[in-house]
Amino acid sequence: MSKDTLNLAQMQEQTLQLEQQSKLKQLVNEDLRKQEESVRKHHQTFLESIRTAGTLFGEGFRAFVTDQDKVTATVAGLTLLAVGVYSAKNATLVAGRFIQARLGKPSLVRETSRITVLEALRHPIQVSRRLLSRPQDALEGVVLCPSLEARVRDIAIATRNTKKNRSLYRHILLYGPPGTGKTLFAKKLALHSGMDYAIMTGGDVAPMGREGVTAMHKLFDWANTSRRGLLLFVDEADAFLRKRATEKISEDLRATLNAFLYHTGQHSNKFMLILASCHPEQFDWAINACIDVMVHFDLPGQEERARLVRMYLDEYVLKPATEGKQRLKLAQFDYGRKCLEVARLTEGMSCRKIAQLAVSWQATAYGSKDGVLTEAMMDACVQDFVQQHQQMMRWLKGERPGPEDEQPSS
Repeated sequence: MSKDTLNLAQMQEQTLQLEQQSKLKQLVNEDLRKQEESVRKHHQTFLESIRTAGTLFGEGFRAFVTDQDKVTATVAGLTLLAVGVYSAKNATLVAGRFIQARLGKPSLVRETSRITVLEALRHPIQVSRRLLSRPQDALEGVVLCPSLEARVRDIAIATRNTKKNRSLYRHILLYGPPGTGKTLFAKKLALHSGMDYAIMTGGDVAPMGREGVTAMHKLFDWANTSRRGLLLFVDEADAFLRKRATEKISEDLRATLNAFLYHTGQHSNKFMLILASCHPEQFDWAINACIDVMVHFDLPGQEERARLVRMYLDEYVLKPATEGKQRLKLAQFDYGRKCLEVARLTEGMSCRKIAQLAVSWQATAYGSKDGVLTEAMMDACVQDFVQQHQQMMRWLKGERPGPEDEQPSS
């Protein structure tokens, strides 16, 4: 092929490429023009819609404003809506407080006989038995000296009649050494009078800090909702009811004490206050002014200790041994004589200590090979308890232990 022929073919090929590129540019330009036209039409349509909507809104607003009836109806509707929302919010808060006061046990209450709705739903049979049970004797299981027994029985009779007549309850102070039956009597008094009881301890108040005032208000709000009347027993009351003038107490505890005085400053037919303390001389003077009756619970005498020993021996040893439900037996000896002997040896011990002694007898029997509690085993337990009690008394007086109390080094 000649050189001229090659050049002619190349020129034709270049011409063809230029024509294709020209057609491609035309197609691209046509597409761009169509897209621009579509965007312009859409923009115009959007602007027309805004103008139409604005016109309609303006005409509607103008018609609404010029119509006095429509304006009045709208304002009234919005006002009712606002009132409804506000009322619903407040009603929810009130209902929540009501439910909390009636169903929720306050944080300060450690133990209560008051039946809640949830408890009734979970244990309906047990709750029914409790409601239908007969009132207990106020001194059932409580061993006191004759003079103290007569006095607390009078208090029990007066409290029960106060409950029946829906009159005002008196506030009582029970003071004396620990373990002398103050808490037990308070429970029995509530059950005897047909009241609910709630037990709190003064040592739980101070650690609450700023929350103490709120917790105190919740406690008495809850107490005032009891239909049967509530006996509020405050154990170790001197832990937070201390003298504000001389004792160094925090501002939070001072405010909590003021809240307590606010609720207990006057008598009530809803709740009865019983304070228990080993150191009543530490009470604030305002607390002393609230107290109507003071009862001293002293350590049991020898006659009372003999009754206590017999009662706890029956409960923890004789009854389990005779029923045969436990691996426990009691050897044959004169139980009455032994109770009198133990009562003579346990001088100065409280009711709680004697109960602990009976539990020790039971544990000793369980630790033996045949499960039989003998008189010698009882004597060993008594001797050990007497030594422990003497050591505790020396600690209380600040005396140093004697040579017989020192433990040999291992």
